[in-house]
Amino acid sequence: VQLVESGGGLVQAGGSLRLSCATSGFTFGAYAIGWFRQAPGKEREGVSCIRSSSTYYADSVKGRFAMSSDNVKNTVYLQMNSLKPEDTAVYYCARARSTYASCSYSRSAFGSWGQGTQVTVSS
Repeated sequence: VQLVESGGGLVQAGGSLRLSCATSGFTFGAYAIGWFRQAPGKEREGVSCIRSSSTYYADSVKGRFAMSSDNVKNTVYLQMNSLKPEDTAVYYCARARSTYASCSYSRSAFGSWGQGTQVTVSS
């Protein structure tokens, strides 16, 4: 199982970025996939999740972030708009441990993780 994030970078507040998570080694679409982020000195927190074309968002990003998937490329995306300095973090994508698992923001529900991509939003 592999998950590889890309698309992070430095952006000014109010700007946009699109993160990608390329996956391999499992049946894409059979598992929930989540985006998490971890800011310096803070716990890793769930941001968004997709399962069977249904998407879920944390309150802190609802209305600004949009998660999507491409079943041909086995890739999920996180479109991030109206970025704020508090969105600065390392962003990770992760696959649920079980095909039966529904979307969750609990880290323990996810067993495979990417290496992360840094997003920095300047004020």
